[in-house]
Amino acid sequence: MRTEAPETPTETPGPGKNGGRRRRRGGDGSSLRQRVLPRTALGLVTLLLAASVGFAFGGTVLYAYYQYKLDNVEKRVNDFIEGFEGRRESARKEIAADLADAKTDIRKELEPIEQLRASGDTLKDLIDTVKDSTYLVETQDEFGQAKVGSAFIVTSDAEKSYLVTALSVVKASTKRPGPAITLRRGEEKFGATLHTWQEERDLALLIVDKGSLPRIKWAPAGDKLDFGQRVFVVAGVGGAGGSITQGSVADVSAAGIQHDAAATGAFAGGPLLNSKGEVVGVATPDYAPLGFTSDRITFASPIRAACEKVLKCPEGATSPGGAGERR
Repeated sequence: MRTEAPETPTETPGPGKNGGRRRRRGGDGSSLRQRVLPRTALGLVTLLLAASVGFAFGGTVLYAYYQYKLDNVEKRVNDFIEGFEGRRESARKEIAADLADAKTDIRKELEPIEQLRASGDTLKDLIDTVKDSTYLVETQDEFGQAKVGSAFIVTSDAEKSYLVTALSVVKASTKRPGPAITLRRGEEKFGATLHTWQEERDLALLIVDKGSLPRIKWAPAGDKLDFGQRVFVVAGVGGAGGSITQGSVADVSAAGIQHDAAATGAFAGGPLLNSKGEVVGVATPDYAPLGFTSDRITFASPIRAACEKVLKCPEGATSPGGAGERR
């Protein structure tokens, strides 16, 4: 007769804090694995195959996007290279057009200045007009140093010719004995005598024993110089038979003609001309009616001021009639 062991009572956890909760968590995890993970090898293989296909598809998409971006970059580079020559040529044309426009603008800006500056042909014509009447003056100053200037014929007769110059050129000859005065034009040389002078105008009159020399025409008495008008000073030495400087009128008054053409060195005493080649004044570097002189702006004595003392000018005459009173 088999005796059965008494059955040990099993404690069934009640709905306490831990027991029931652990059972639910354990049960949920198992249930999730059962639903997601395959139970057979075939299912596992199928799952791996599906994952591989997914990864391959994602890689294909990423590669396609990369290739798309790369193709776009290459296309933009190719378009840039292919269009570079065209853009460069277009830019070159634009720069050339801008340069041409700039030159045109500069020419327009220079037009007023060019109107005030005579051309080389005009200057040559002026020299040709007066070179036969303009001479280089060679003498010495009060200290025995060489002195040069210019003089020009204002009138002549059959025996003598009369030339006006600046007193500052021949001032040493106002004393006795004074240095010799020589006139030169090209290879031609002859002596001159200081006849008279006017200190306050820086004017002097020379006489040479050589008659019928051509004179320079004076500007008509009624012609007035305007501000900014071109004027020229001619010297009696130069490769073209003379040399010339030009400037413009800064002021005109009873005192004289204020201008900025060169009036020193060989130009001192030379004729101040208008654009027609007519004498309007004498380049007198030491003439200072306002009490001062300037290296840039000088006063020229008006040519008709020479009639005050150094020349005799009959009333209404267009040229002087002879020399003033000898000093």
